[in-house]
Amino acid sequence: MGPPLFAHPLIRAILLAGLYLHIPFCEHKCIYCDFYSIESLDPIDSFVAALKLEIAMQSGRSADPFETIFFGGGTPSLLAPRTVGEILELLHATFTIDAGAEVTLEANPGTVDERKLAELRSVGINRVSFGVQSFHEDDLKFLTRIHSADQARDSVRAARRAGFDNLSLDLIFSLPGQTMERWDANLRSAIALEPEHISCYSLIVEKGTPLARMVESHQVSTLPVESDARLYEHTMDVLLSAGFEQYEISNFARPGLRSRHNSNYWNHTNYVGFGPSAHSYWNGRRWWNISNLRTYLEKIDSGELPVAGEESLTSQQLLDEEVMLGLRSGGIDLDGIERRYGVRLEDGSGEELLRLVADGMAVRDGSHFRLTCRGYLISDEVSGSLLSRVEMV
Repeated sequence: MGPPLFAHPLIRAILLAGLYLHIPFCEHKCIYCDFYSIESLDPIDSFVAALKLEIAMQSGRSADPFETIFFGGGTPSLLAPRTVGEILELLHATFTIDAGAEVTLEANPGTVDERKLAELRSVGINRVSFGVQSFHEDDLKFLTRIHSADQARDSVRAARRAGFDNLSLDLIFSLPGQTMERWDANLRSAIALEPEHISCYSLIVEKGTPLARMVESHQVSTLPVESDARLYEHTMDVLLSAGFEQYEISNFARPGLRSRHNSNYWNHTNYVGFGPSAHSYWNGRRWWNISNLRTYLEKIDSGELPVAGEESLTSQQLLDEEVMLGLRSGGIDLDGIERRYGVRLEDGSGEELLRLVADGMAVRDGSHFRLTCRGYLISDEVSGSLLSRVEMV
């Protein structure tokens, strides 16, 4: 089976570790998606059996508590609630799961009804993230989504009737030809459903996707960068005015209802992933699973962990990621960076930090430096500029 994945010399006590389960099945793969998934549902039973074995292989590897569980995909809502319950029972038997753990399941509208949602809640799901993407039928058709806007609304209302009090909606902006008016209507429609959380992502043309081929063949033209920026600024204006807090470039939440699992990804908190293509991070070590269901099943059947590759991050890589991810979310601790990495970002960038604060692009409170909502627009440029002036010894 190979060496224990948790046997790493940098291991330390953790506070907010997370578990991720990649469910690689979709009824239809959307043109923009580059996450690993397959459209055949036939192997579901074999996959679930293998997933359980993979989880069992980690039994006893860590006594530290896990405080988030996330079913992603793919389309996890294609699983039967009974199956989801069995997986959760195994996770509780294998790991120490905090009593107040956030347990999220991604769902496509149209794949769930009130009864199924009630059953999911009864087996331990306490947060649902709906992949709405748009409330315009022509947008949904372009994105090759298989639900309608009415189904999205119905699914959210069904979740409320089923007892869920923590819901998230995903939306995509910067679609070809999208106007400010149409995007504003999407935002208003989402707000009207009163979710606790909204994620808004700019349409990214990922290499190898059908969308990329459509752009390359000039069937589709992407929006200019300036238009994308205006739509993003409008997103912030509308959602902040509606009472949401922006805690990361793409994520907005009601006070106290940020996604704890997603937040962990941005602060180097440990997490372990299961299923094909799932990634894991544990105290400076990162590994990832095979992105092929057949090979994944074969590895598990032979008693091997389905790891495709791994790396131990250098201090330079950890610093780069801490600055980049921190500026995309809650900010960076300048004194903490000096203690951990022996570098002072202010030595080469003191004037730039002052200018960003003066221009309203950033806020500084003691050693804590974070970008404002407007500053998020240039987070990549800021992190690149800061890191270009430091060098690990």
